[in-house]
Amino acid sequence: MKINISTTLNDRTLEVSVYPNQTLLEFLRDDLCLKGSVEGCGVGVCGSCTVLVDNRPVSSCLMLATDAAGKRITTIEGLGRNGALDPVQEAFLKHQAFQCGYCTPGMIMAVKGLLLNNPHPTESQARDYLSGNLCRCGTYVEVLAAVQELAGR
Repeated sequence: MKINISTTLNDRTLEVSVYPNQTLLEFLRDDLCLKGSVEGCGVGVCGSCTVLVDNRPVSSCLMLATDAAGKRITTIEGLGRNGALDPVQEAFLKHQAFQCGYCTPGMIMAVKGLLLNNPHPTESQARDYLSGNLCRCGTYVEVLAAVQELAGR
């Protein structure tokens, strides 16, 4: 039996039906075909599925879709506006803060959450905040360079 919820996803209000045991990640990928968030570990330790919930980074593999009721959800697909990239996406490109790209959407969402909550983080604060996002290719130096550029704006 599905449960009806109302949520705001990427600035659009939605009335949707979700299963009680369905994760937000499953709902985004399977029901809404938003494939930007990916499952890396399924237990909330890698950060590949990070989305913003009320401007805070959340592992969507751990959050039930029913818990999105009344919340504002932003996925990687919701960052750009009118065909333009978000400044975080632009900084990642400029600093080549990715290699294989698997962790990139989650990393971008975590950086976006960091900057929304702390517009001028120190490198130490950025390292601490991003510690829940793993990059198996090792692009941490480039990610931190992108964050420091954005923090300097």
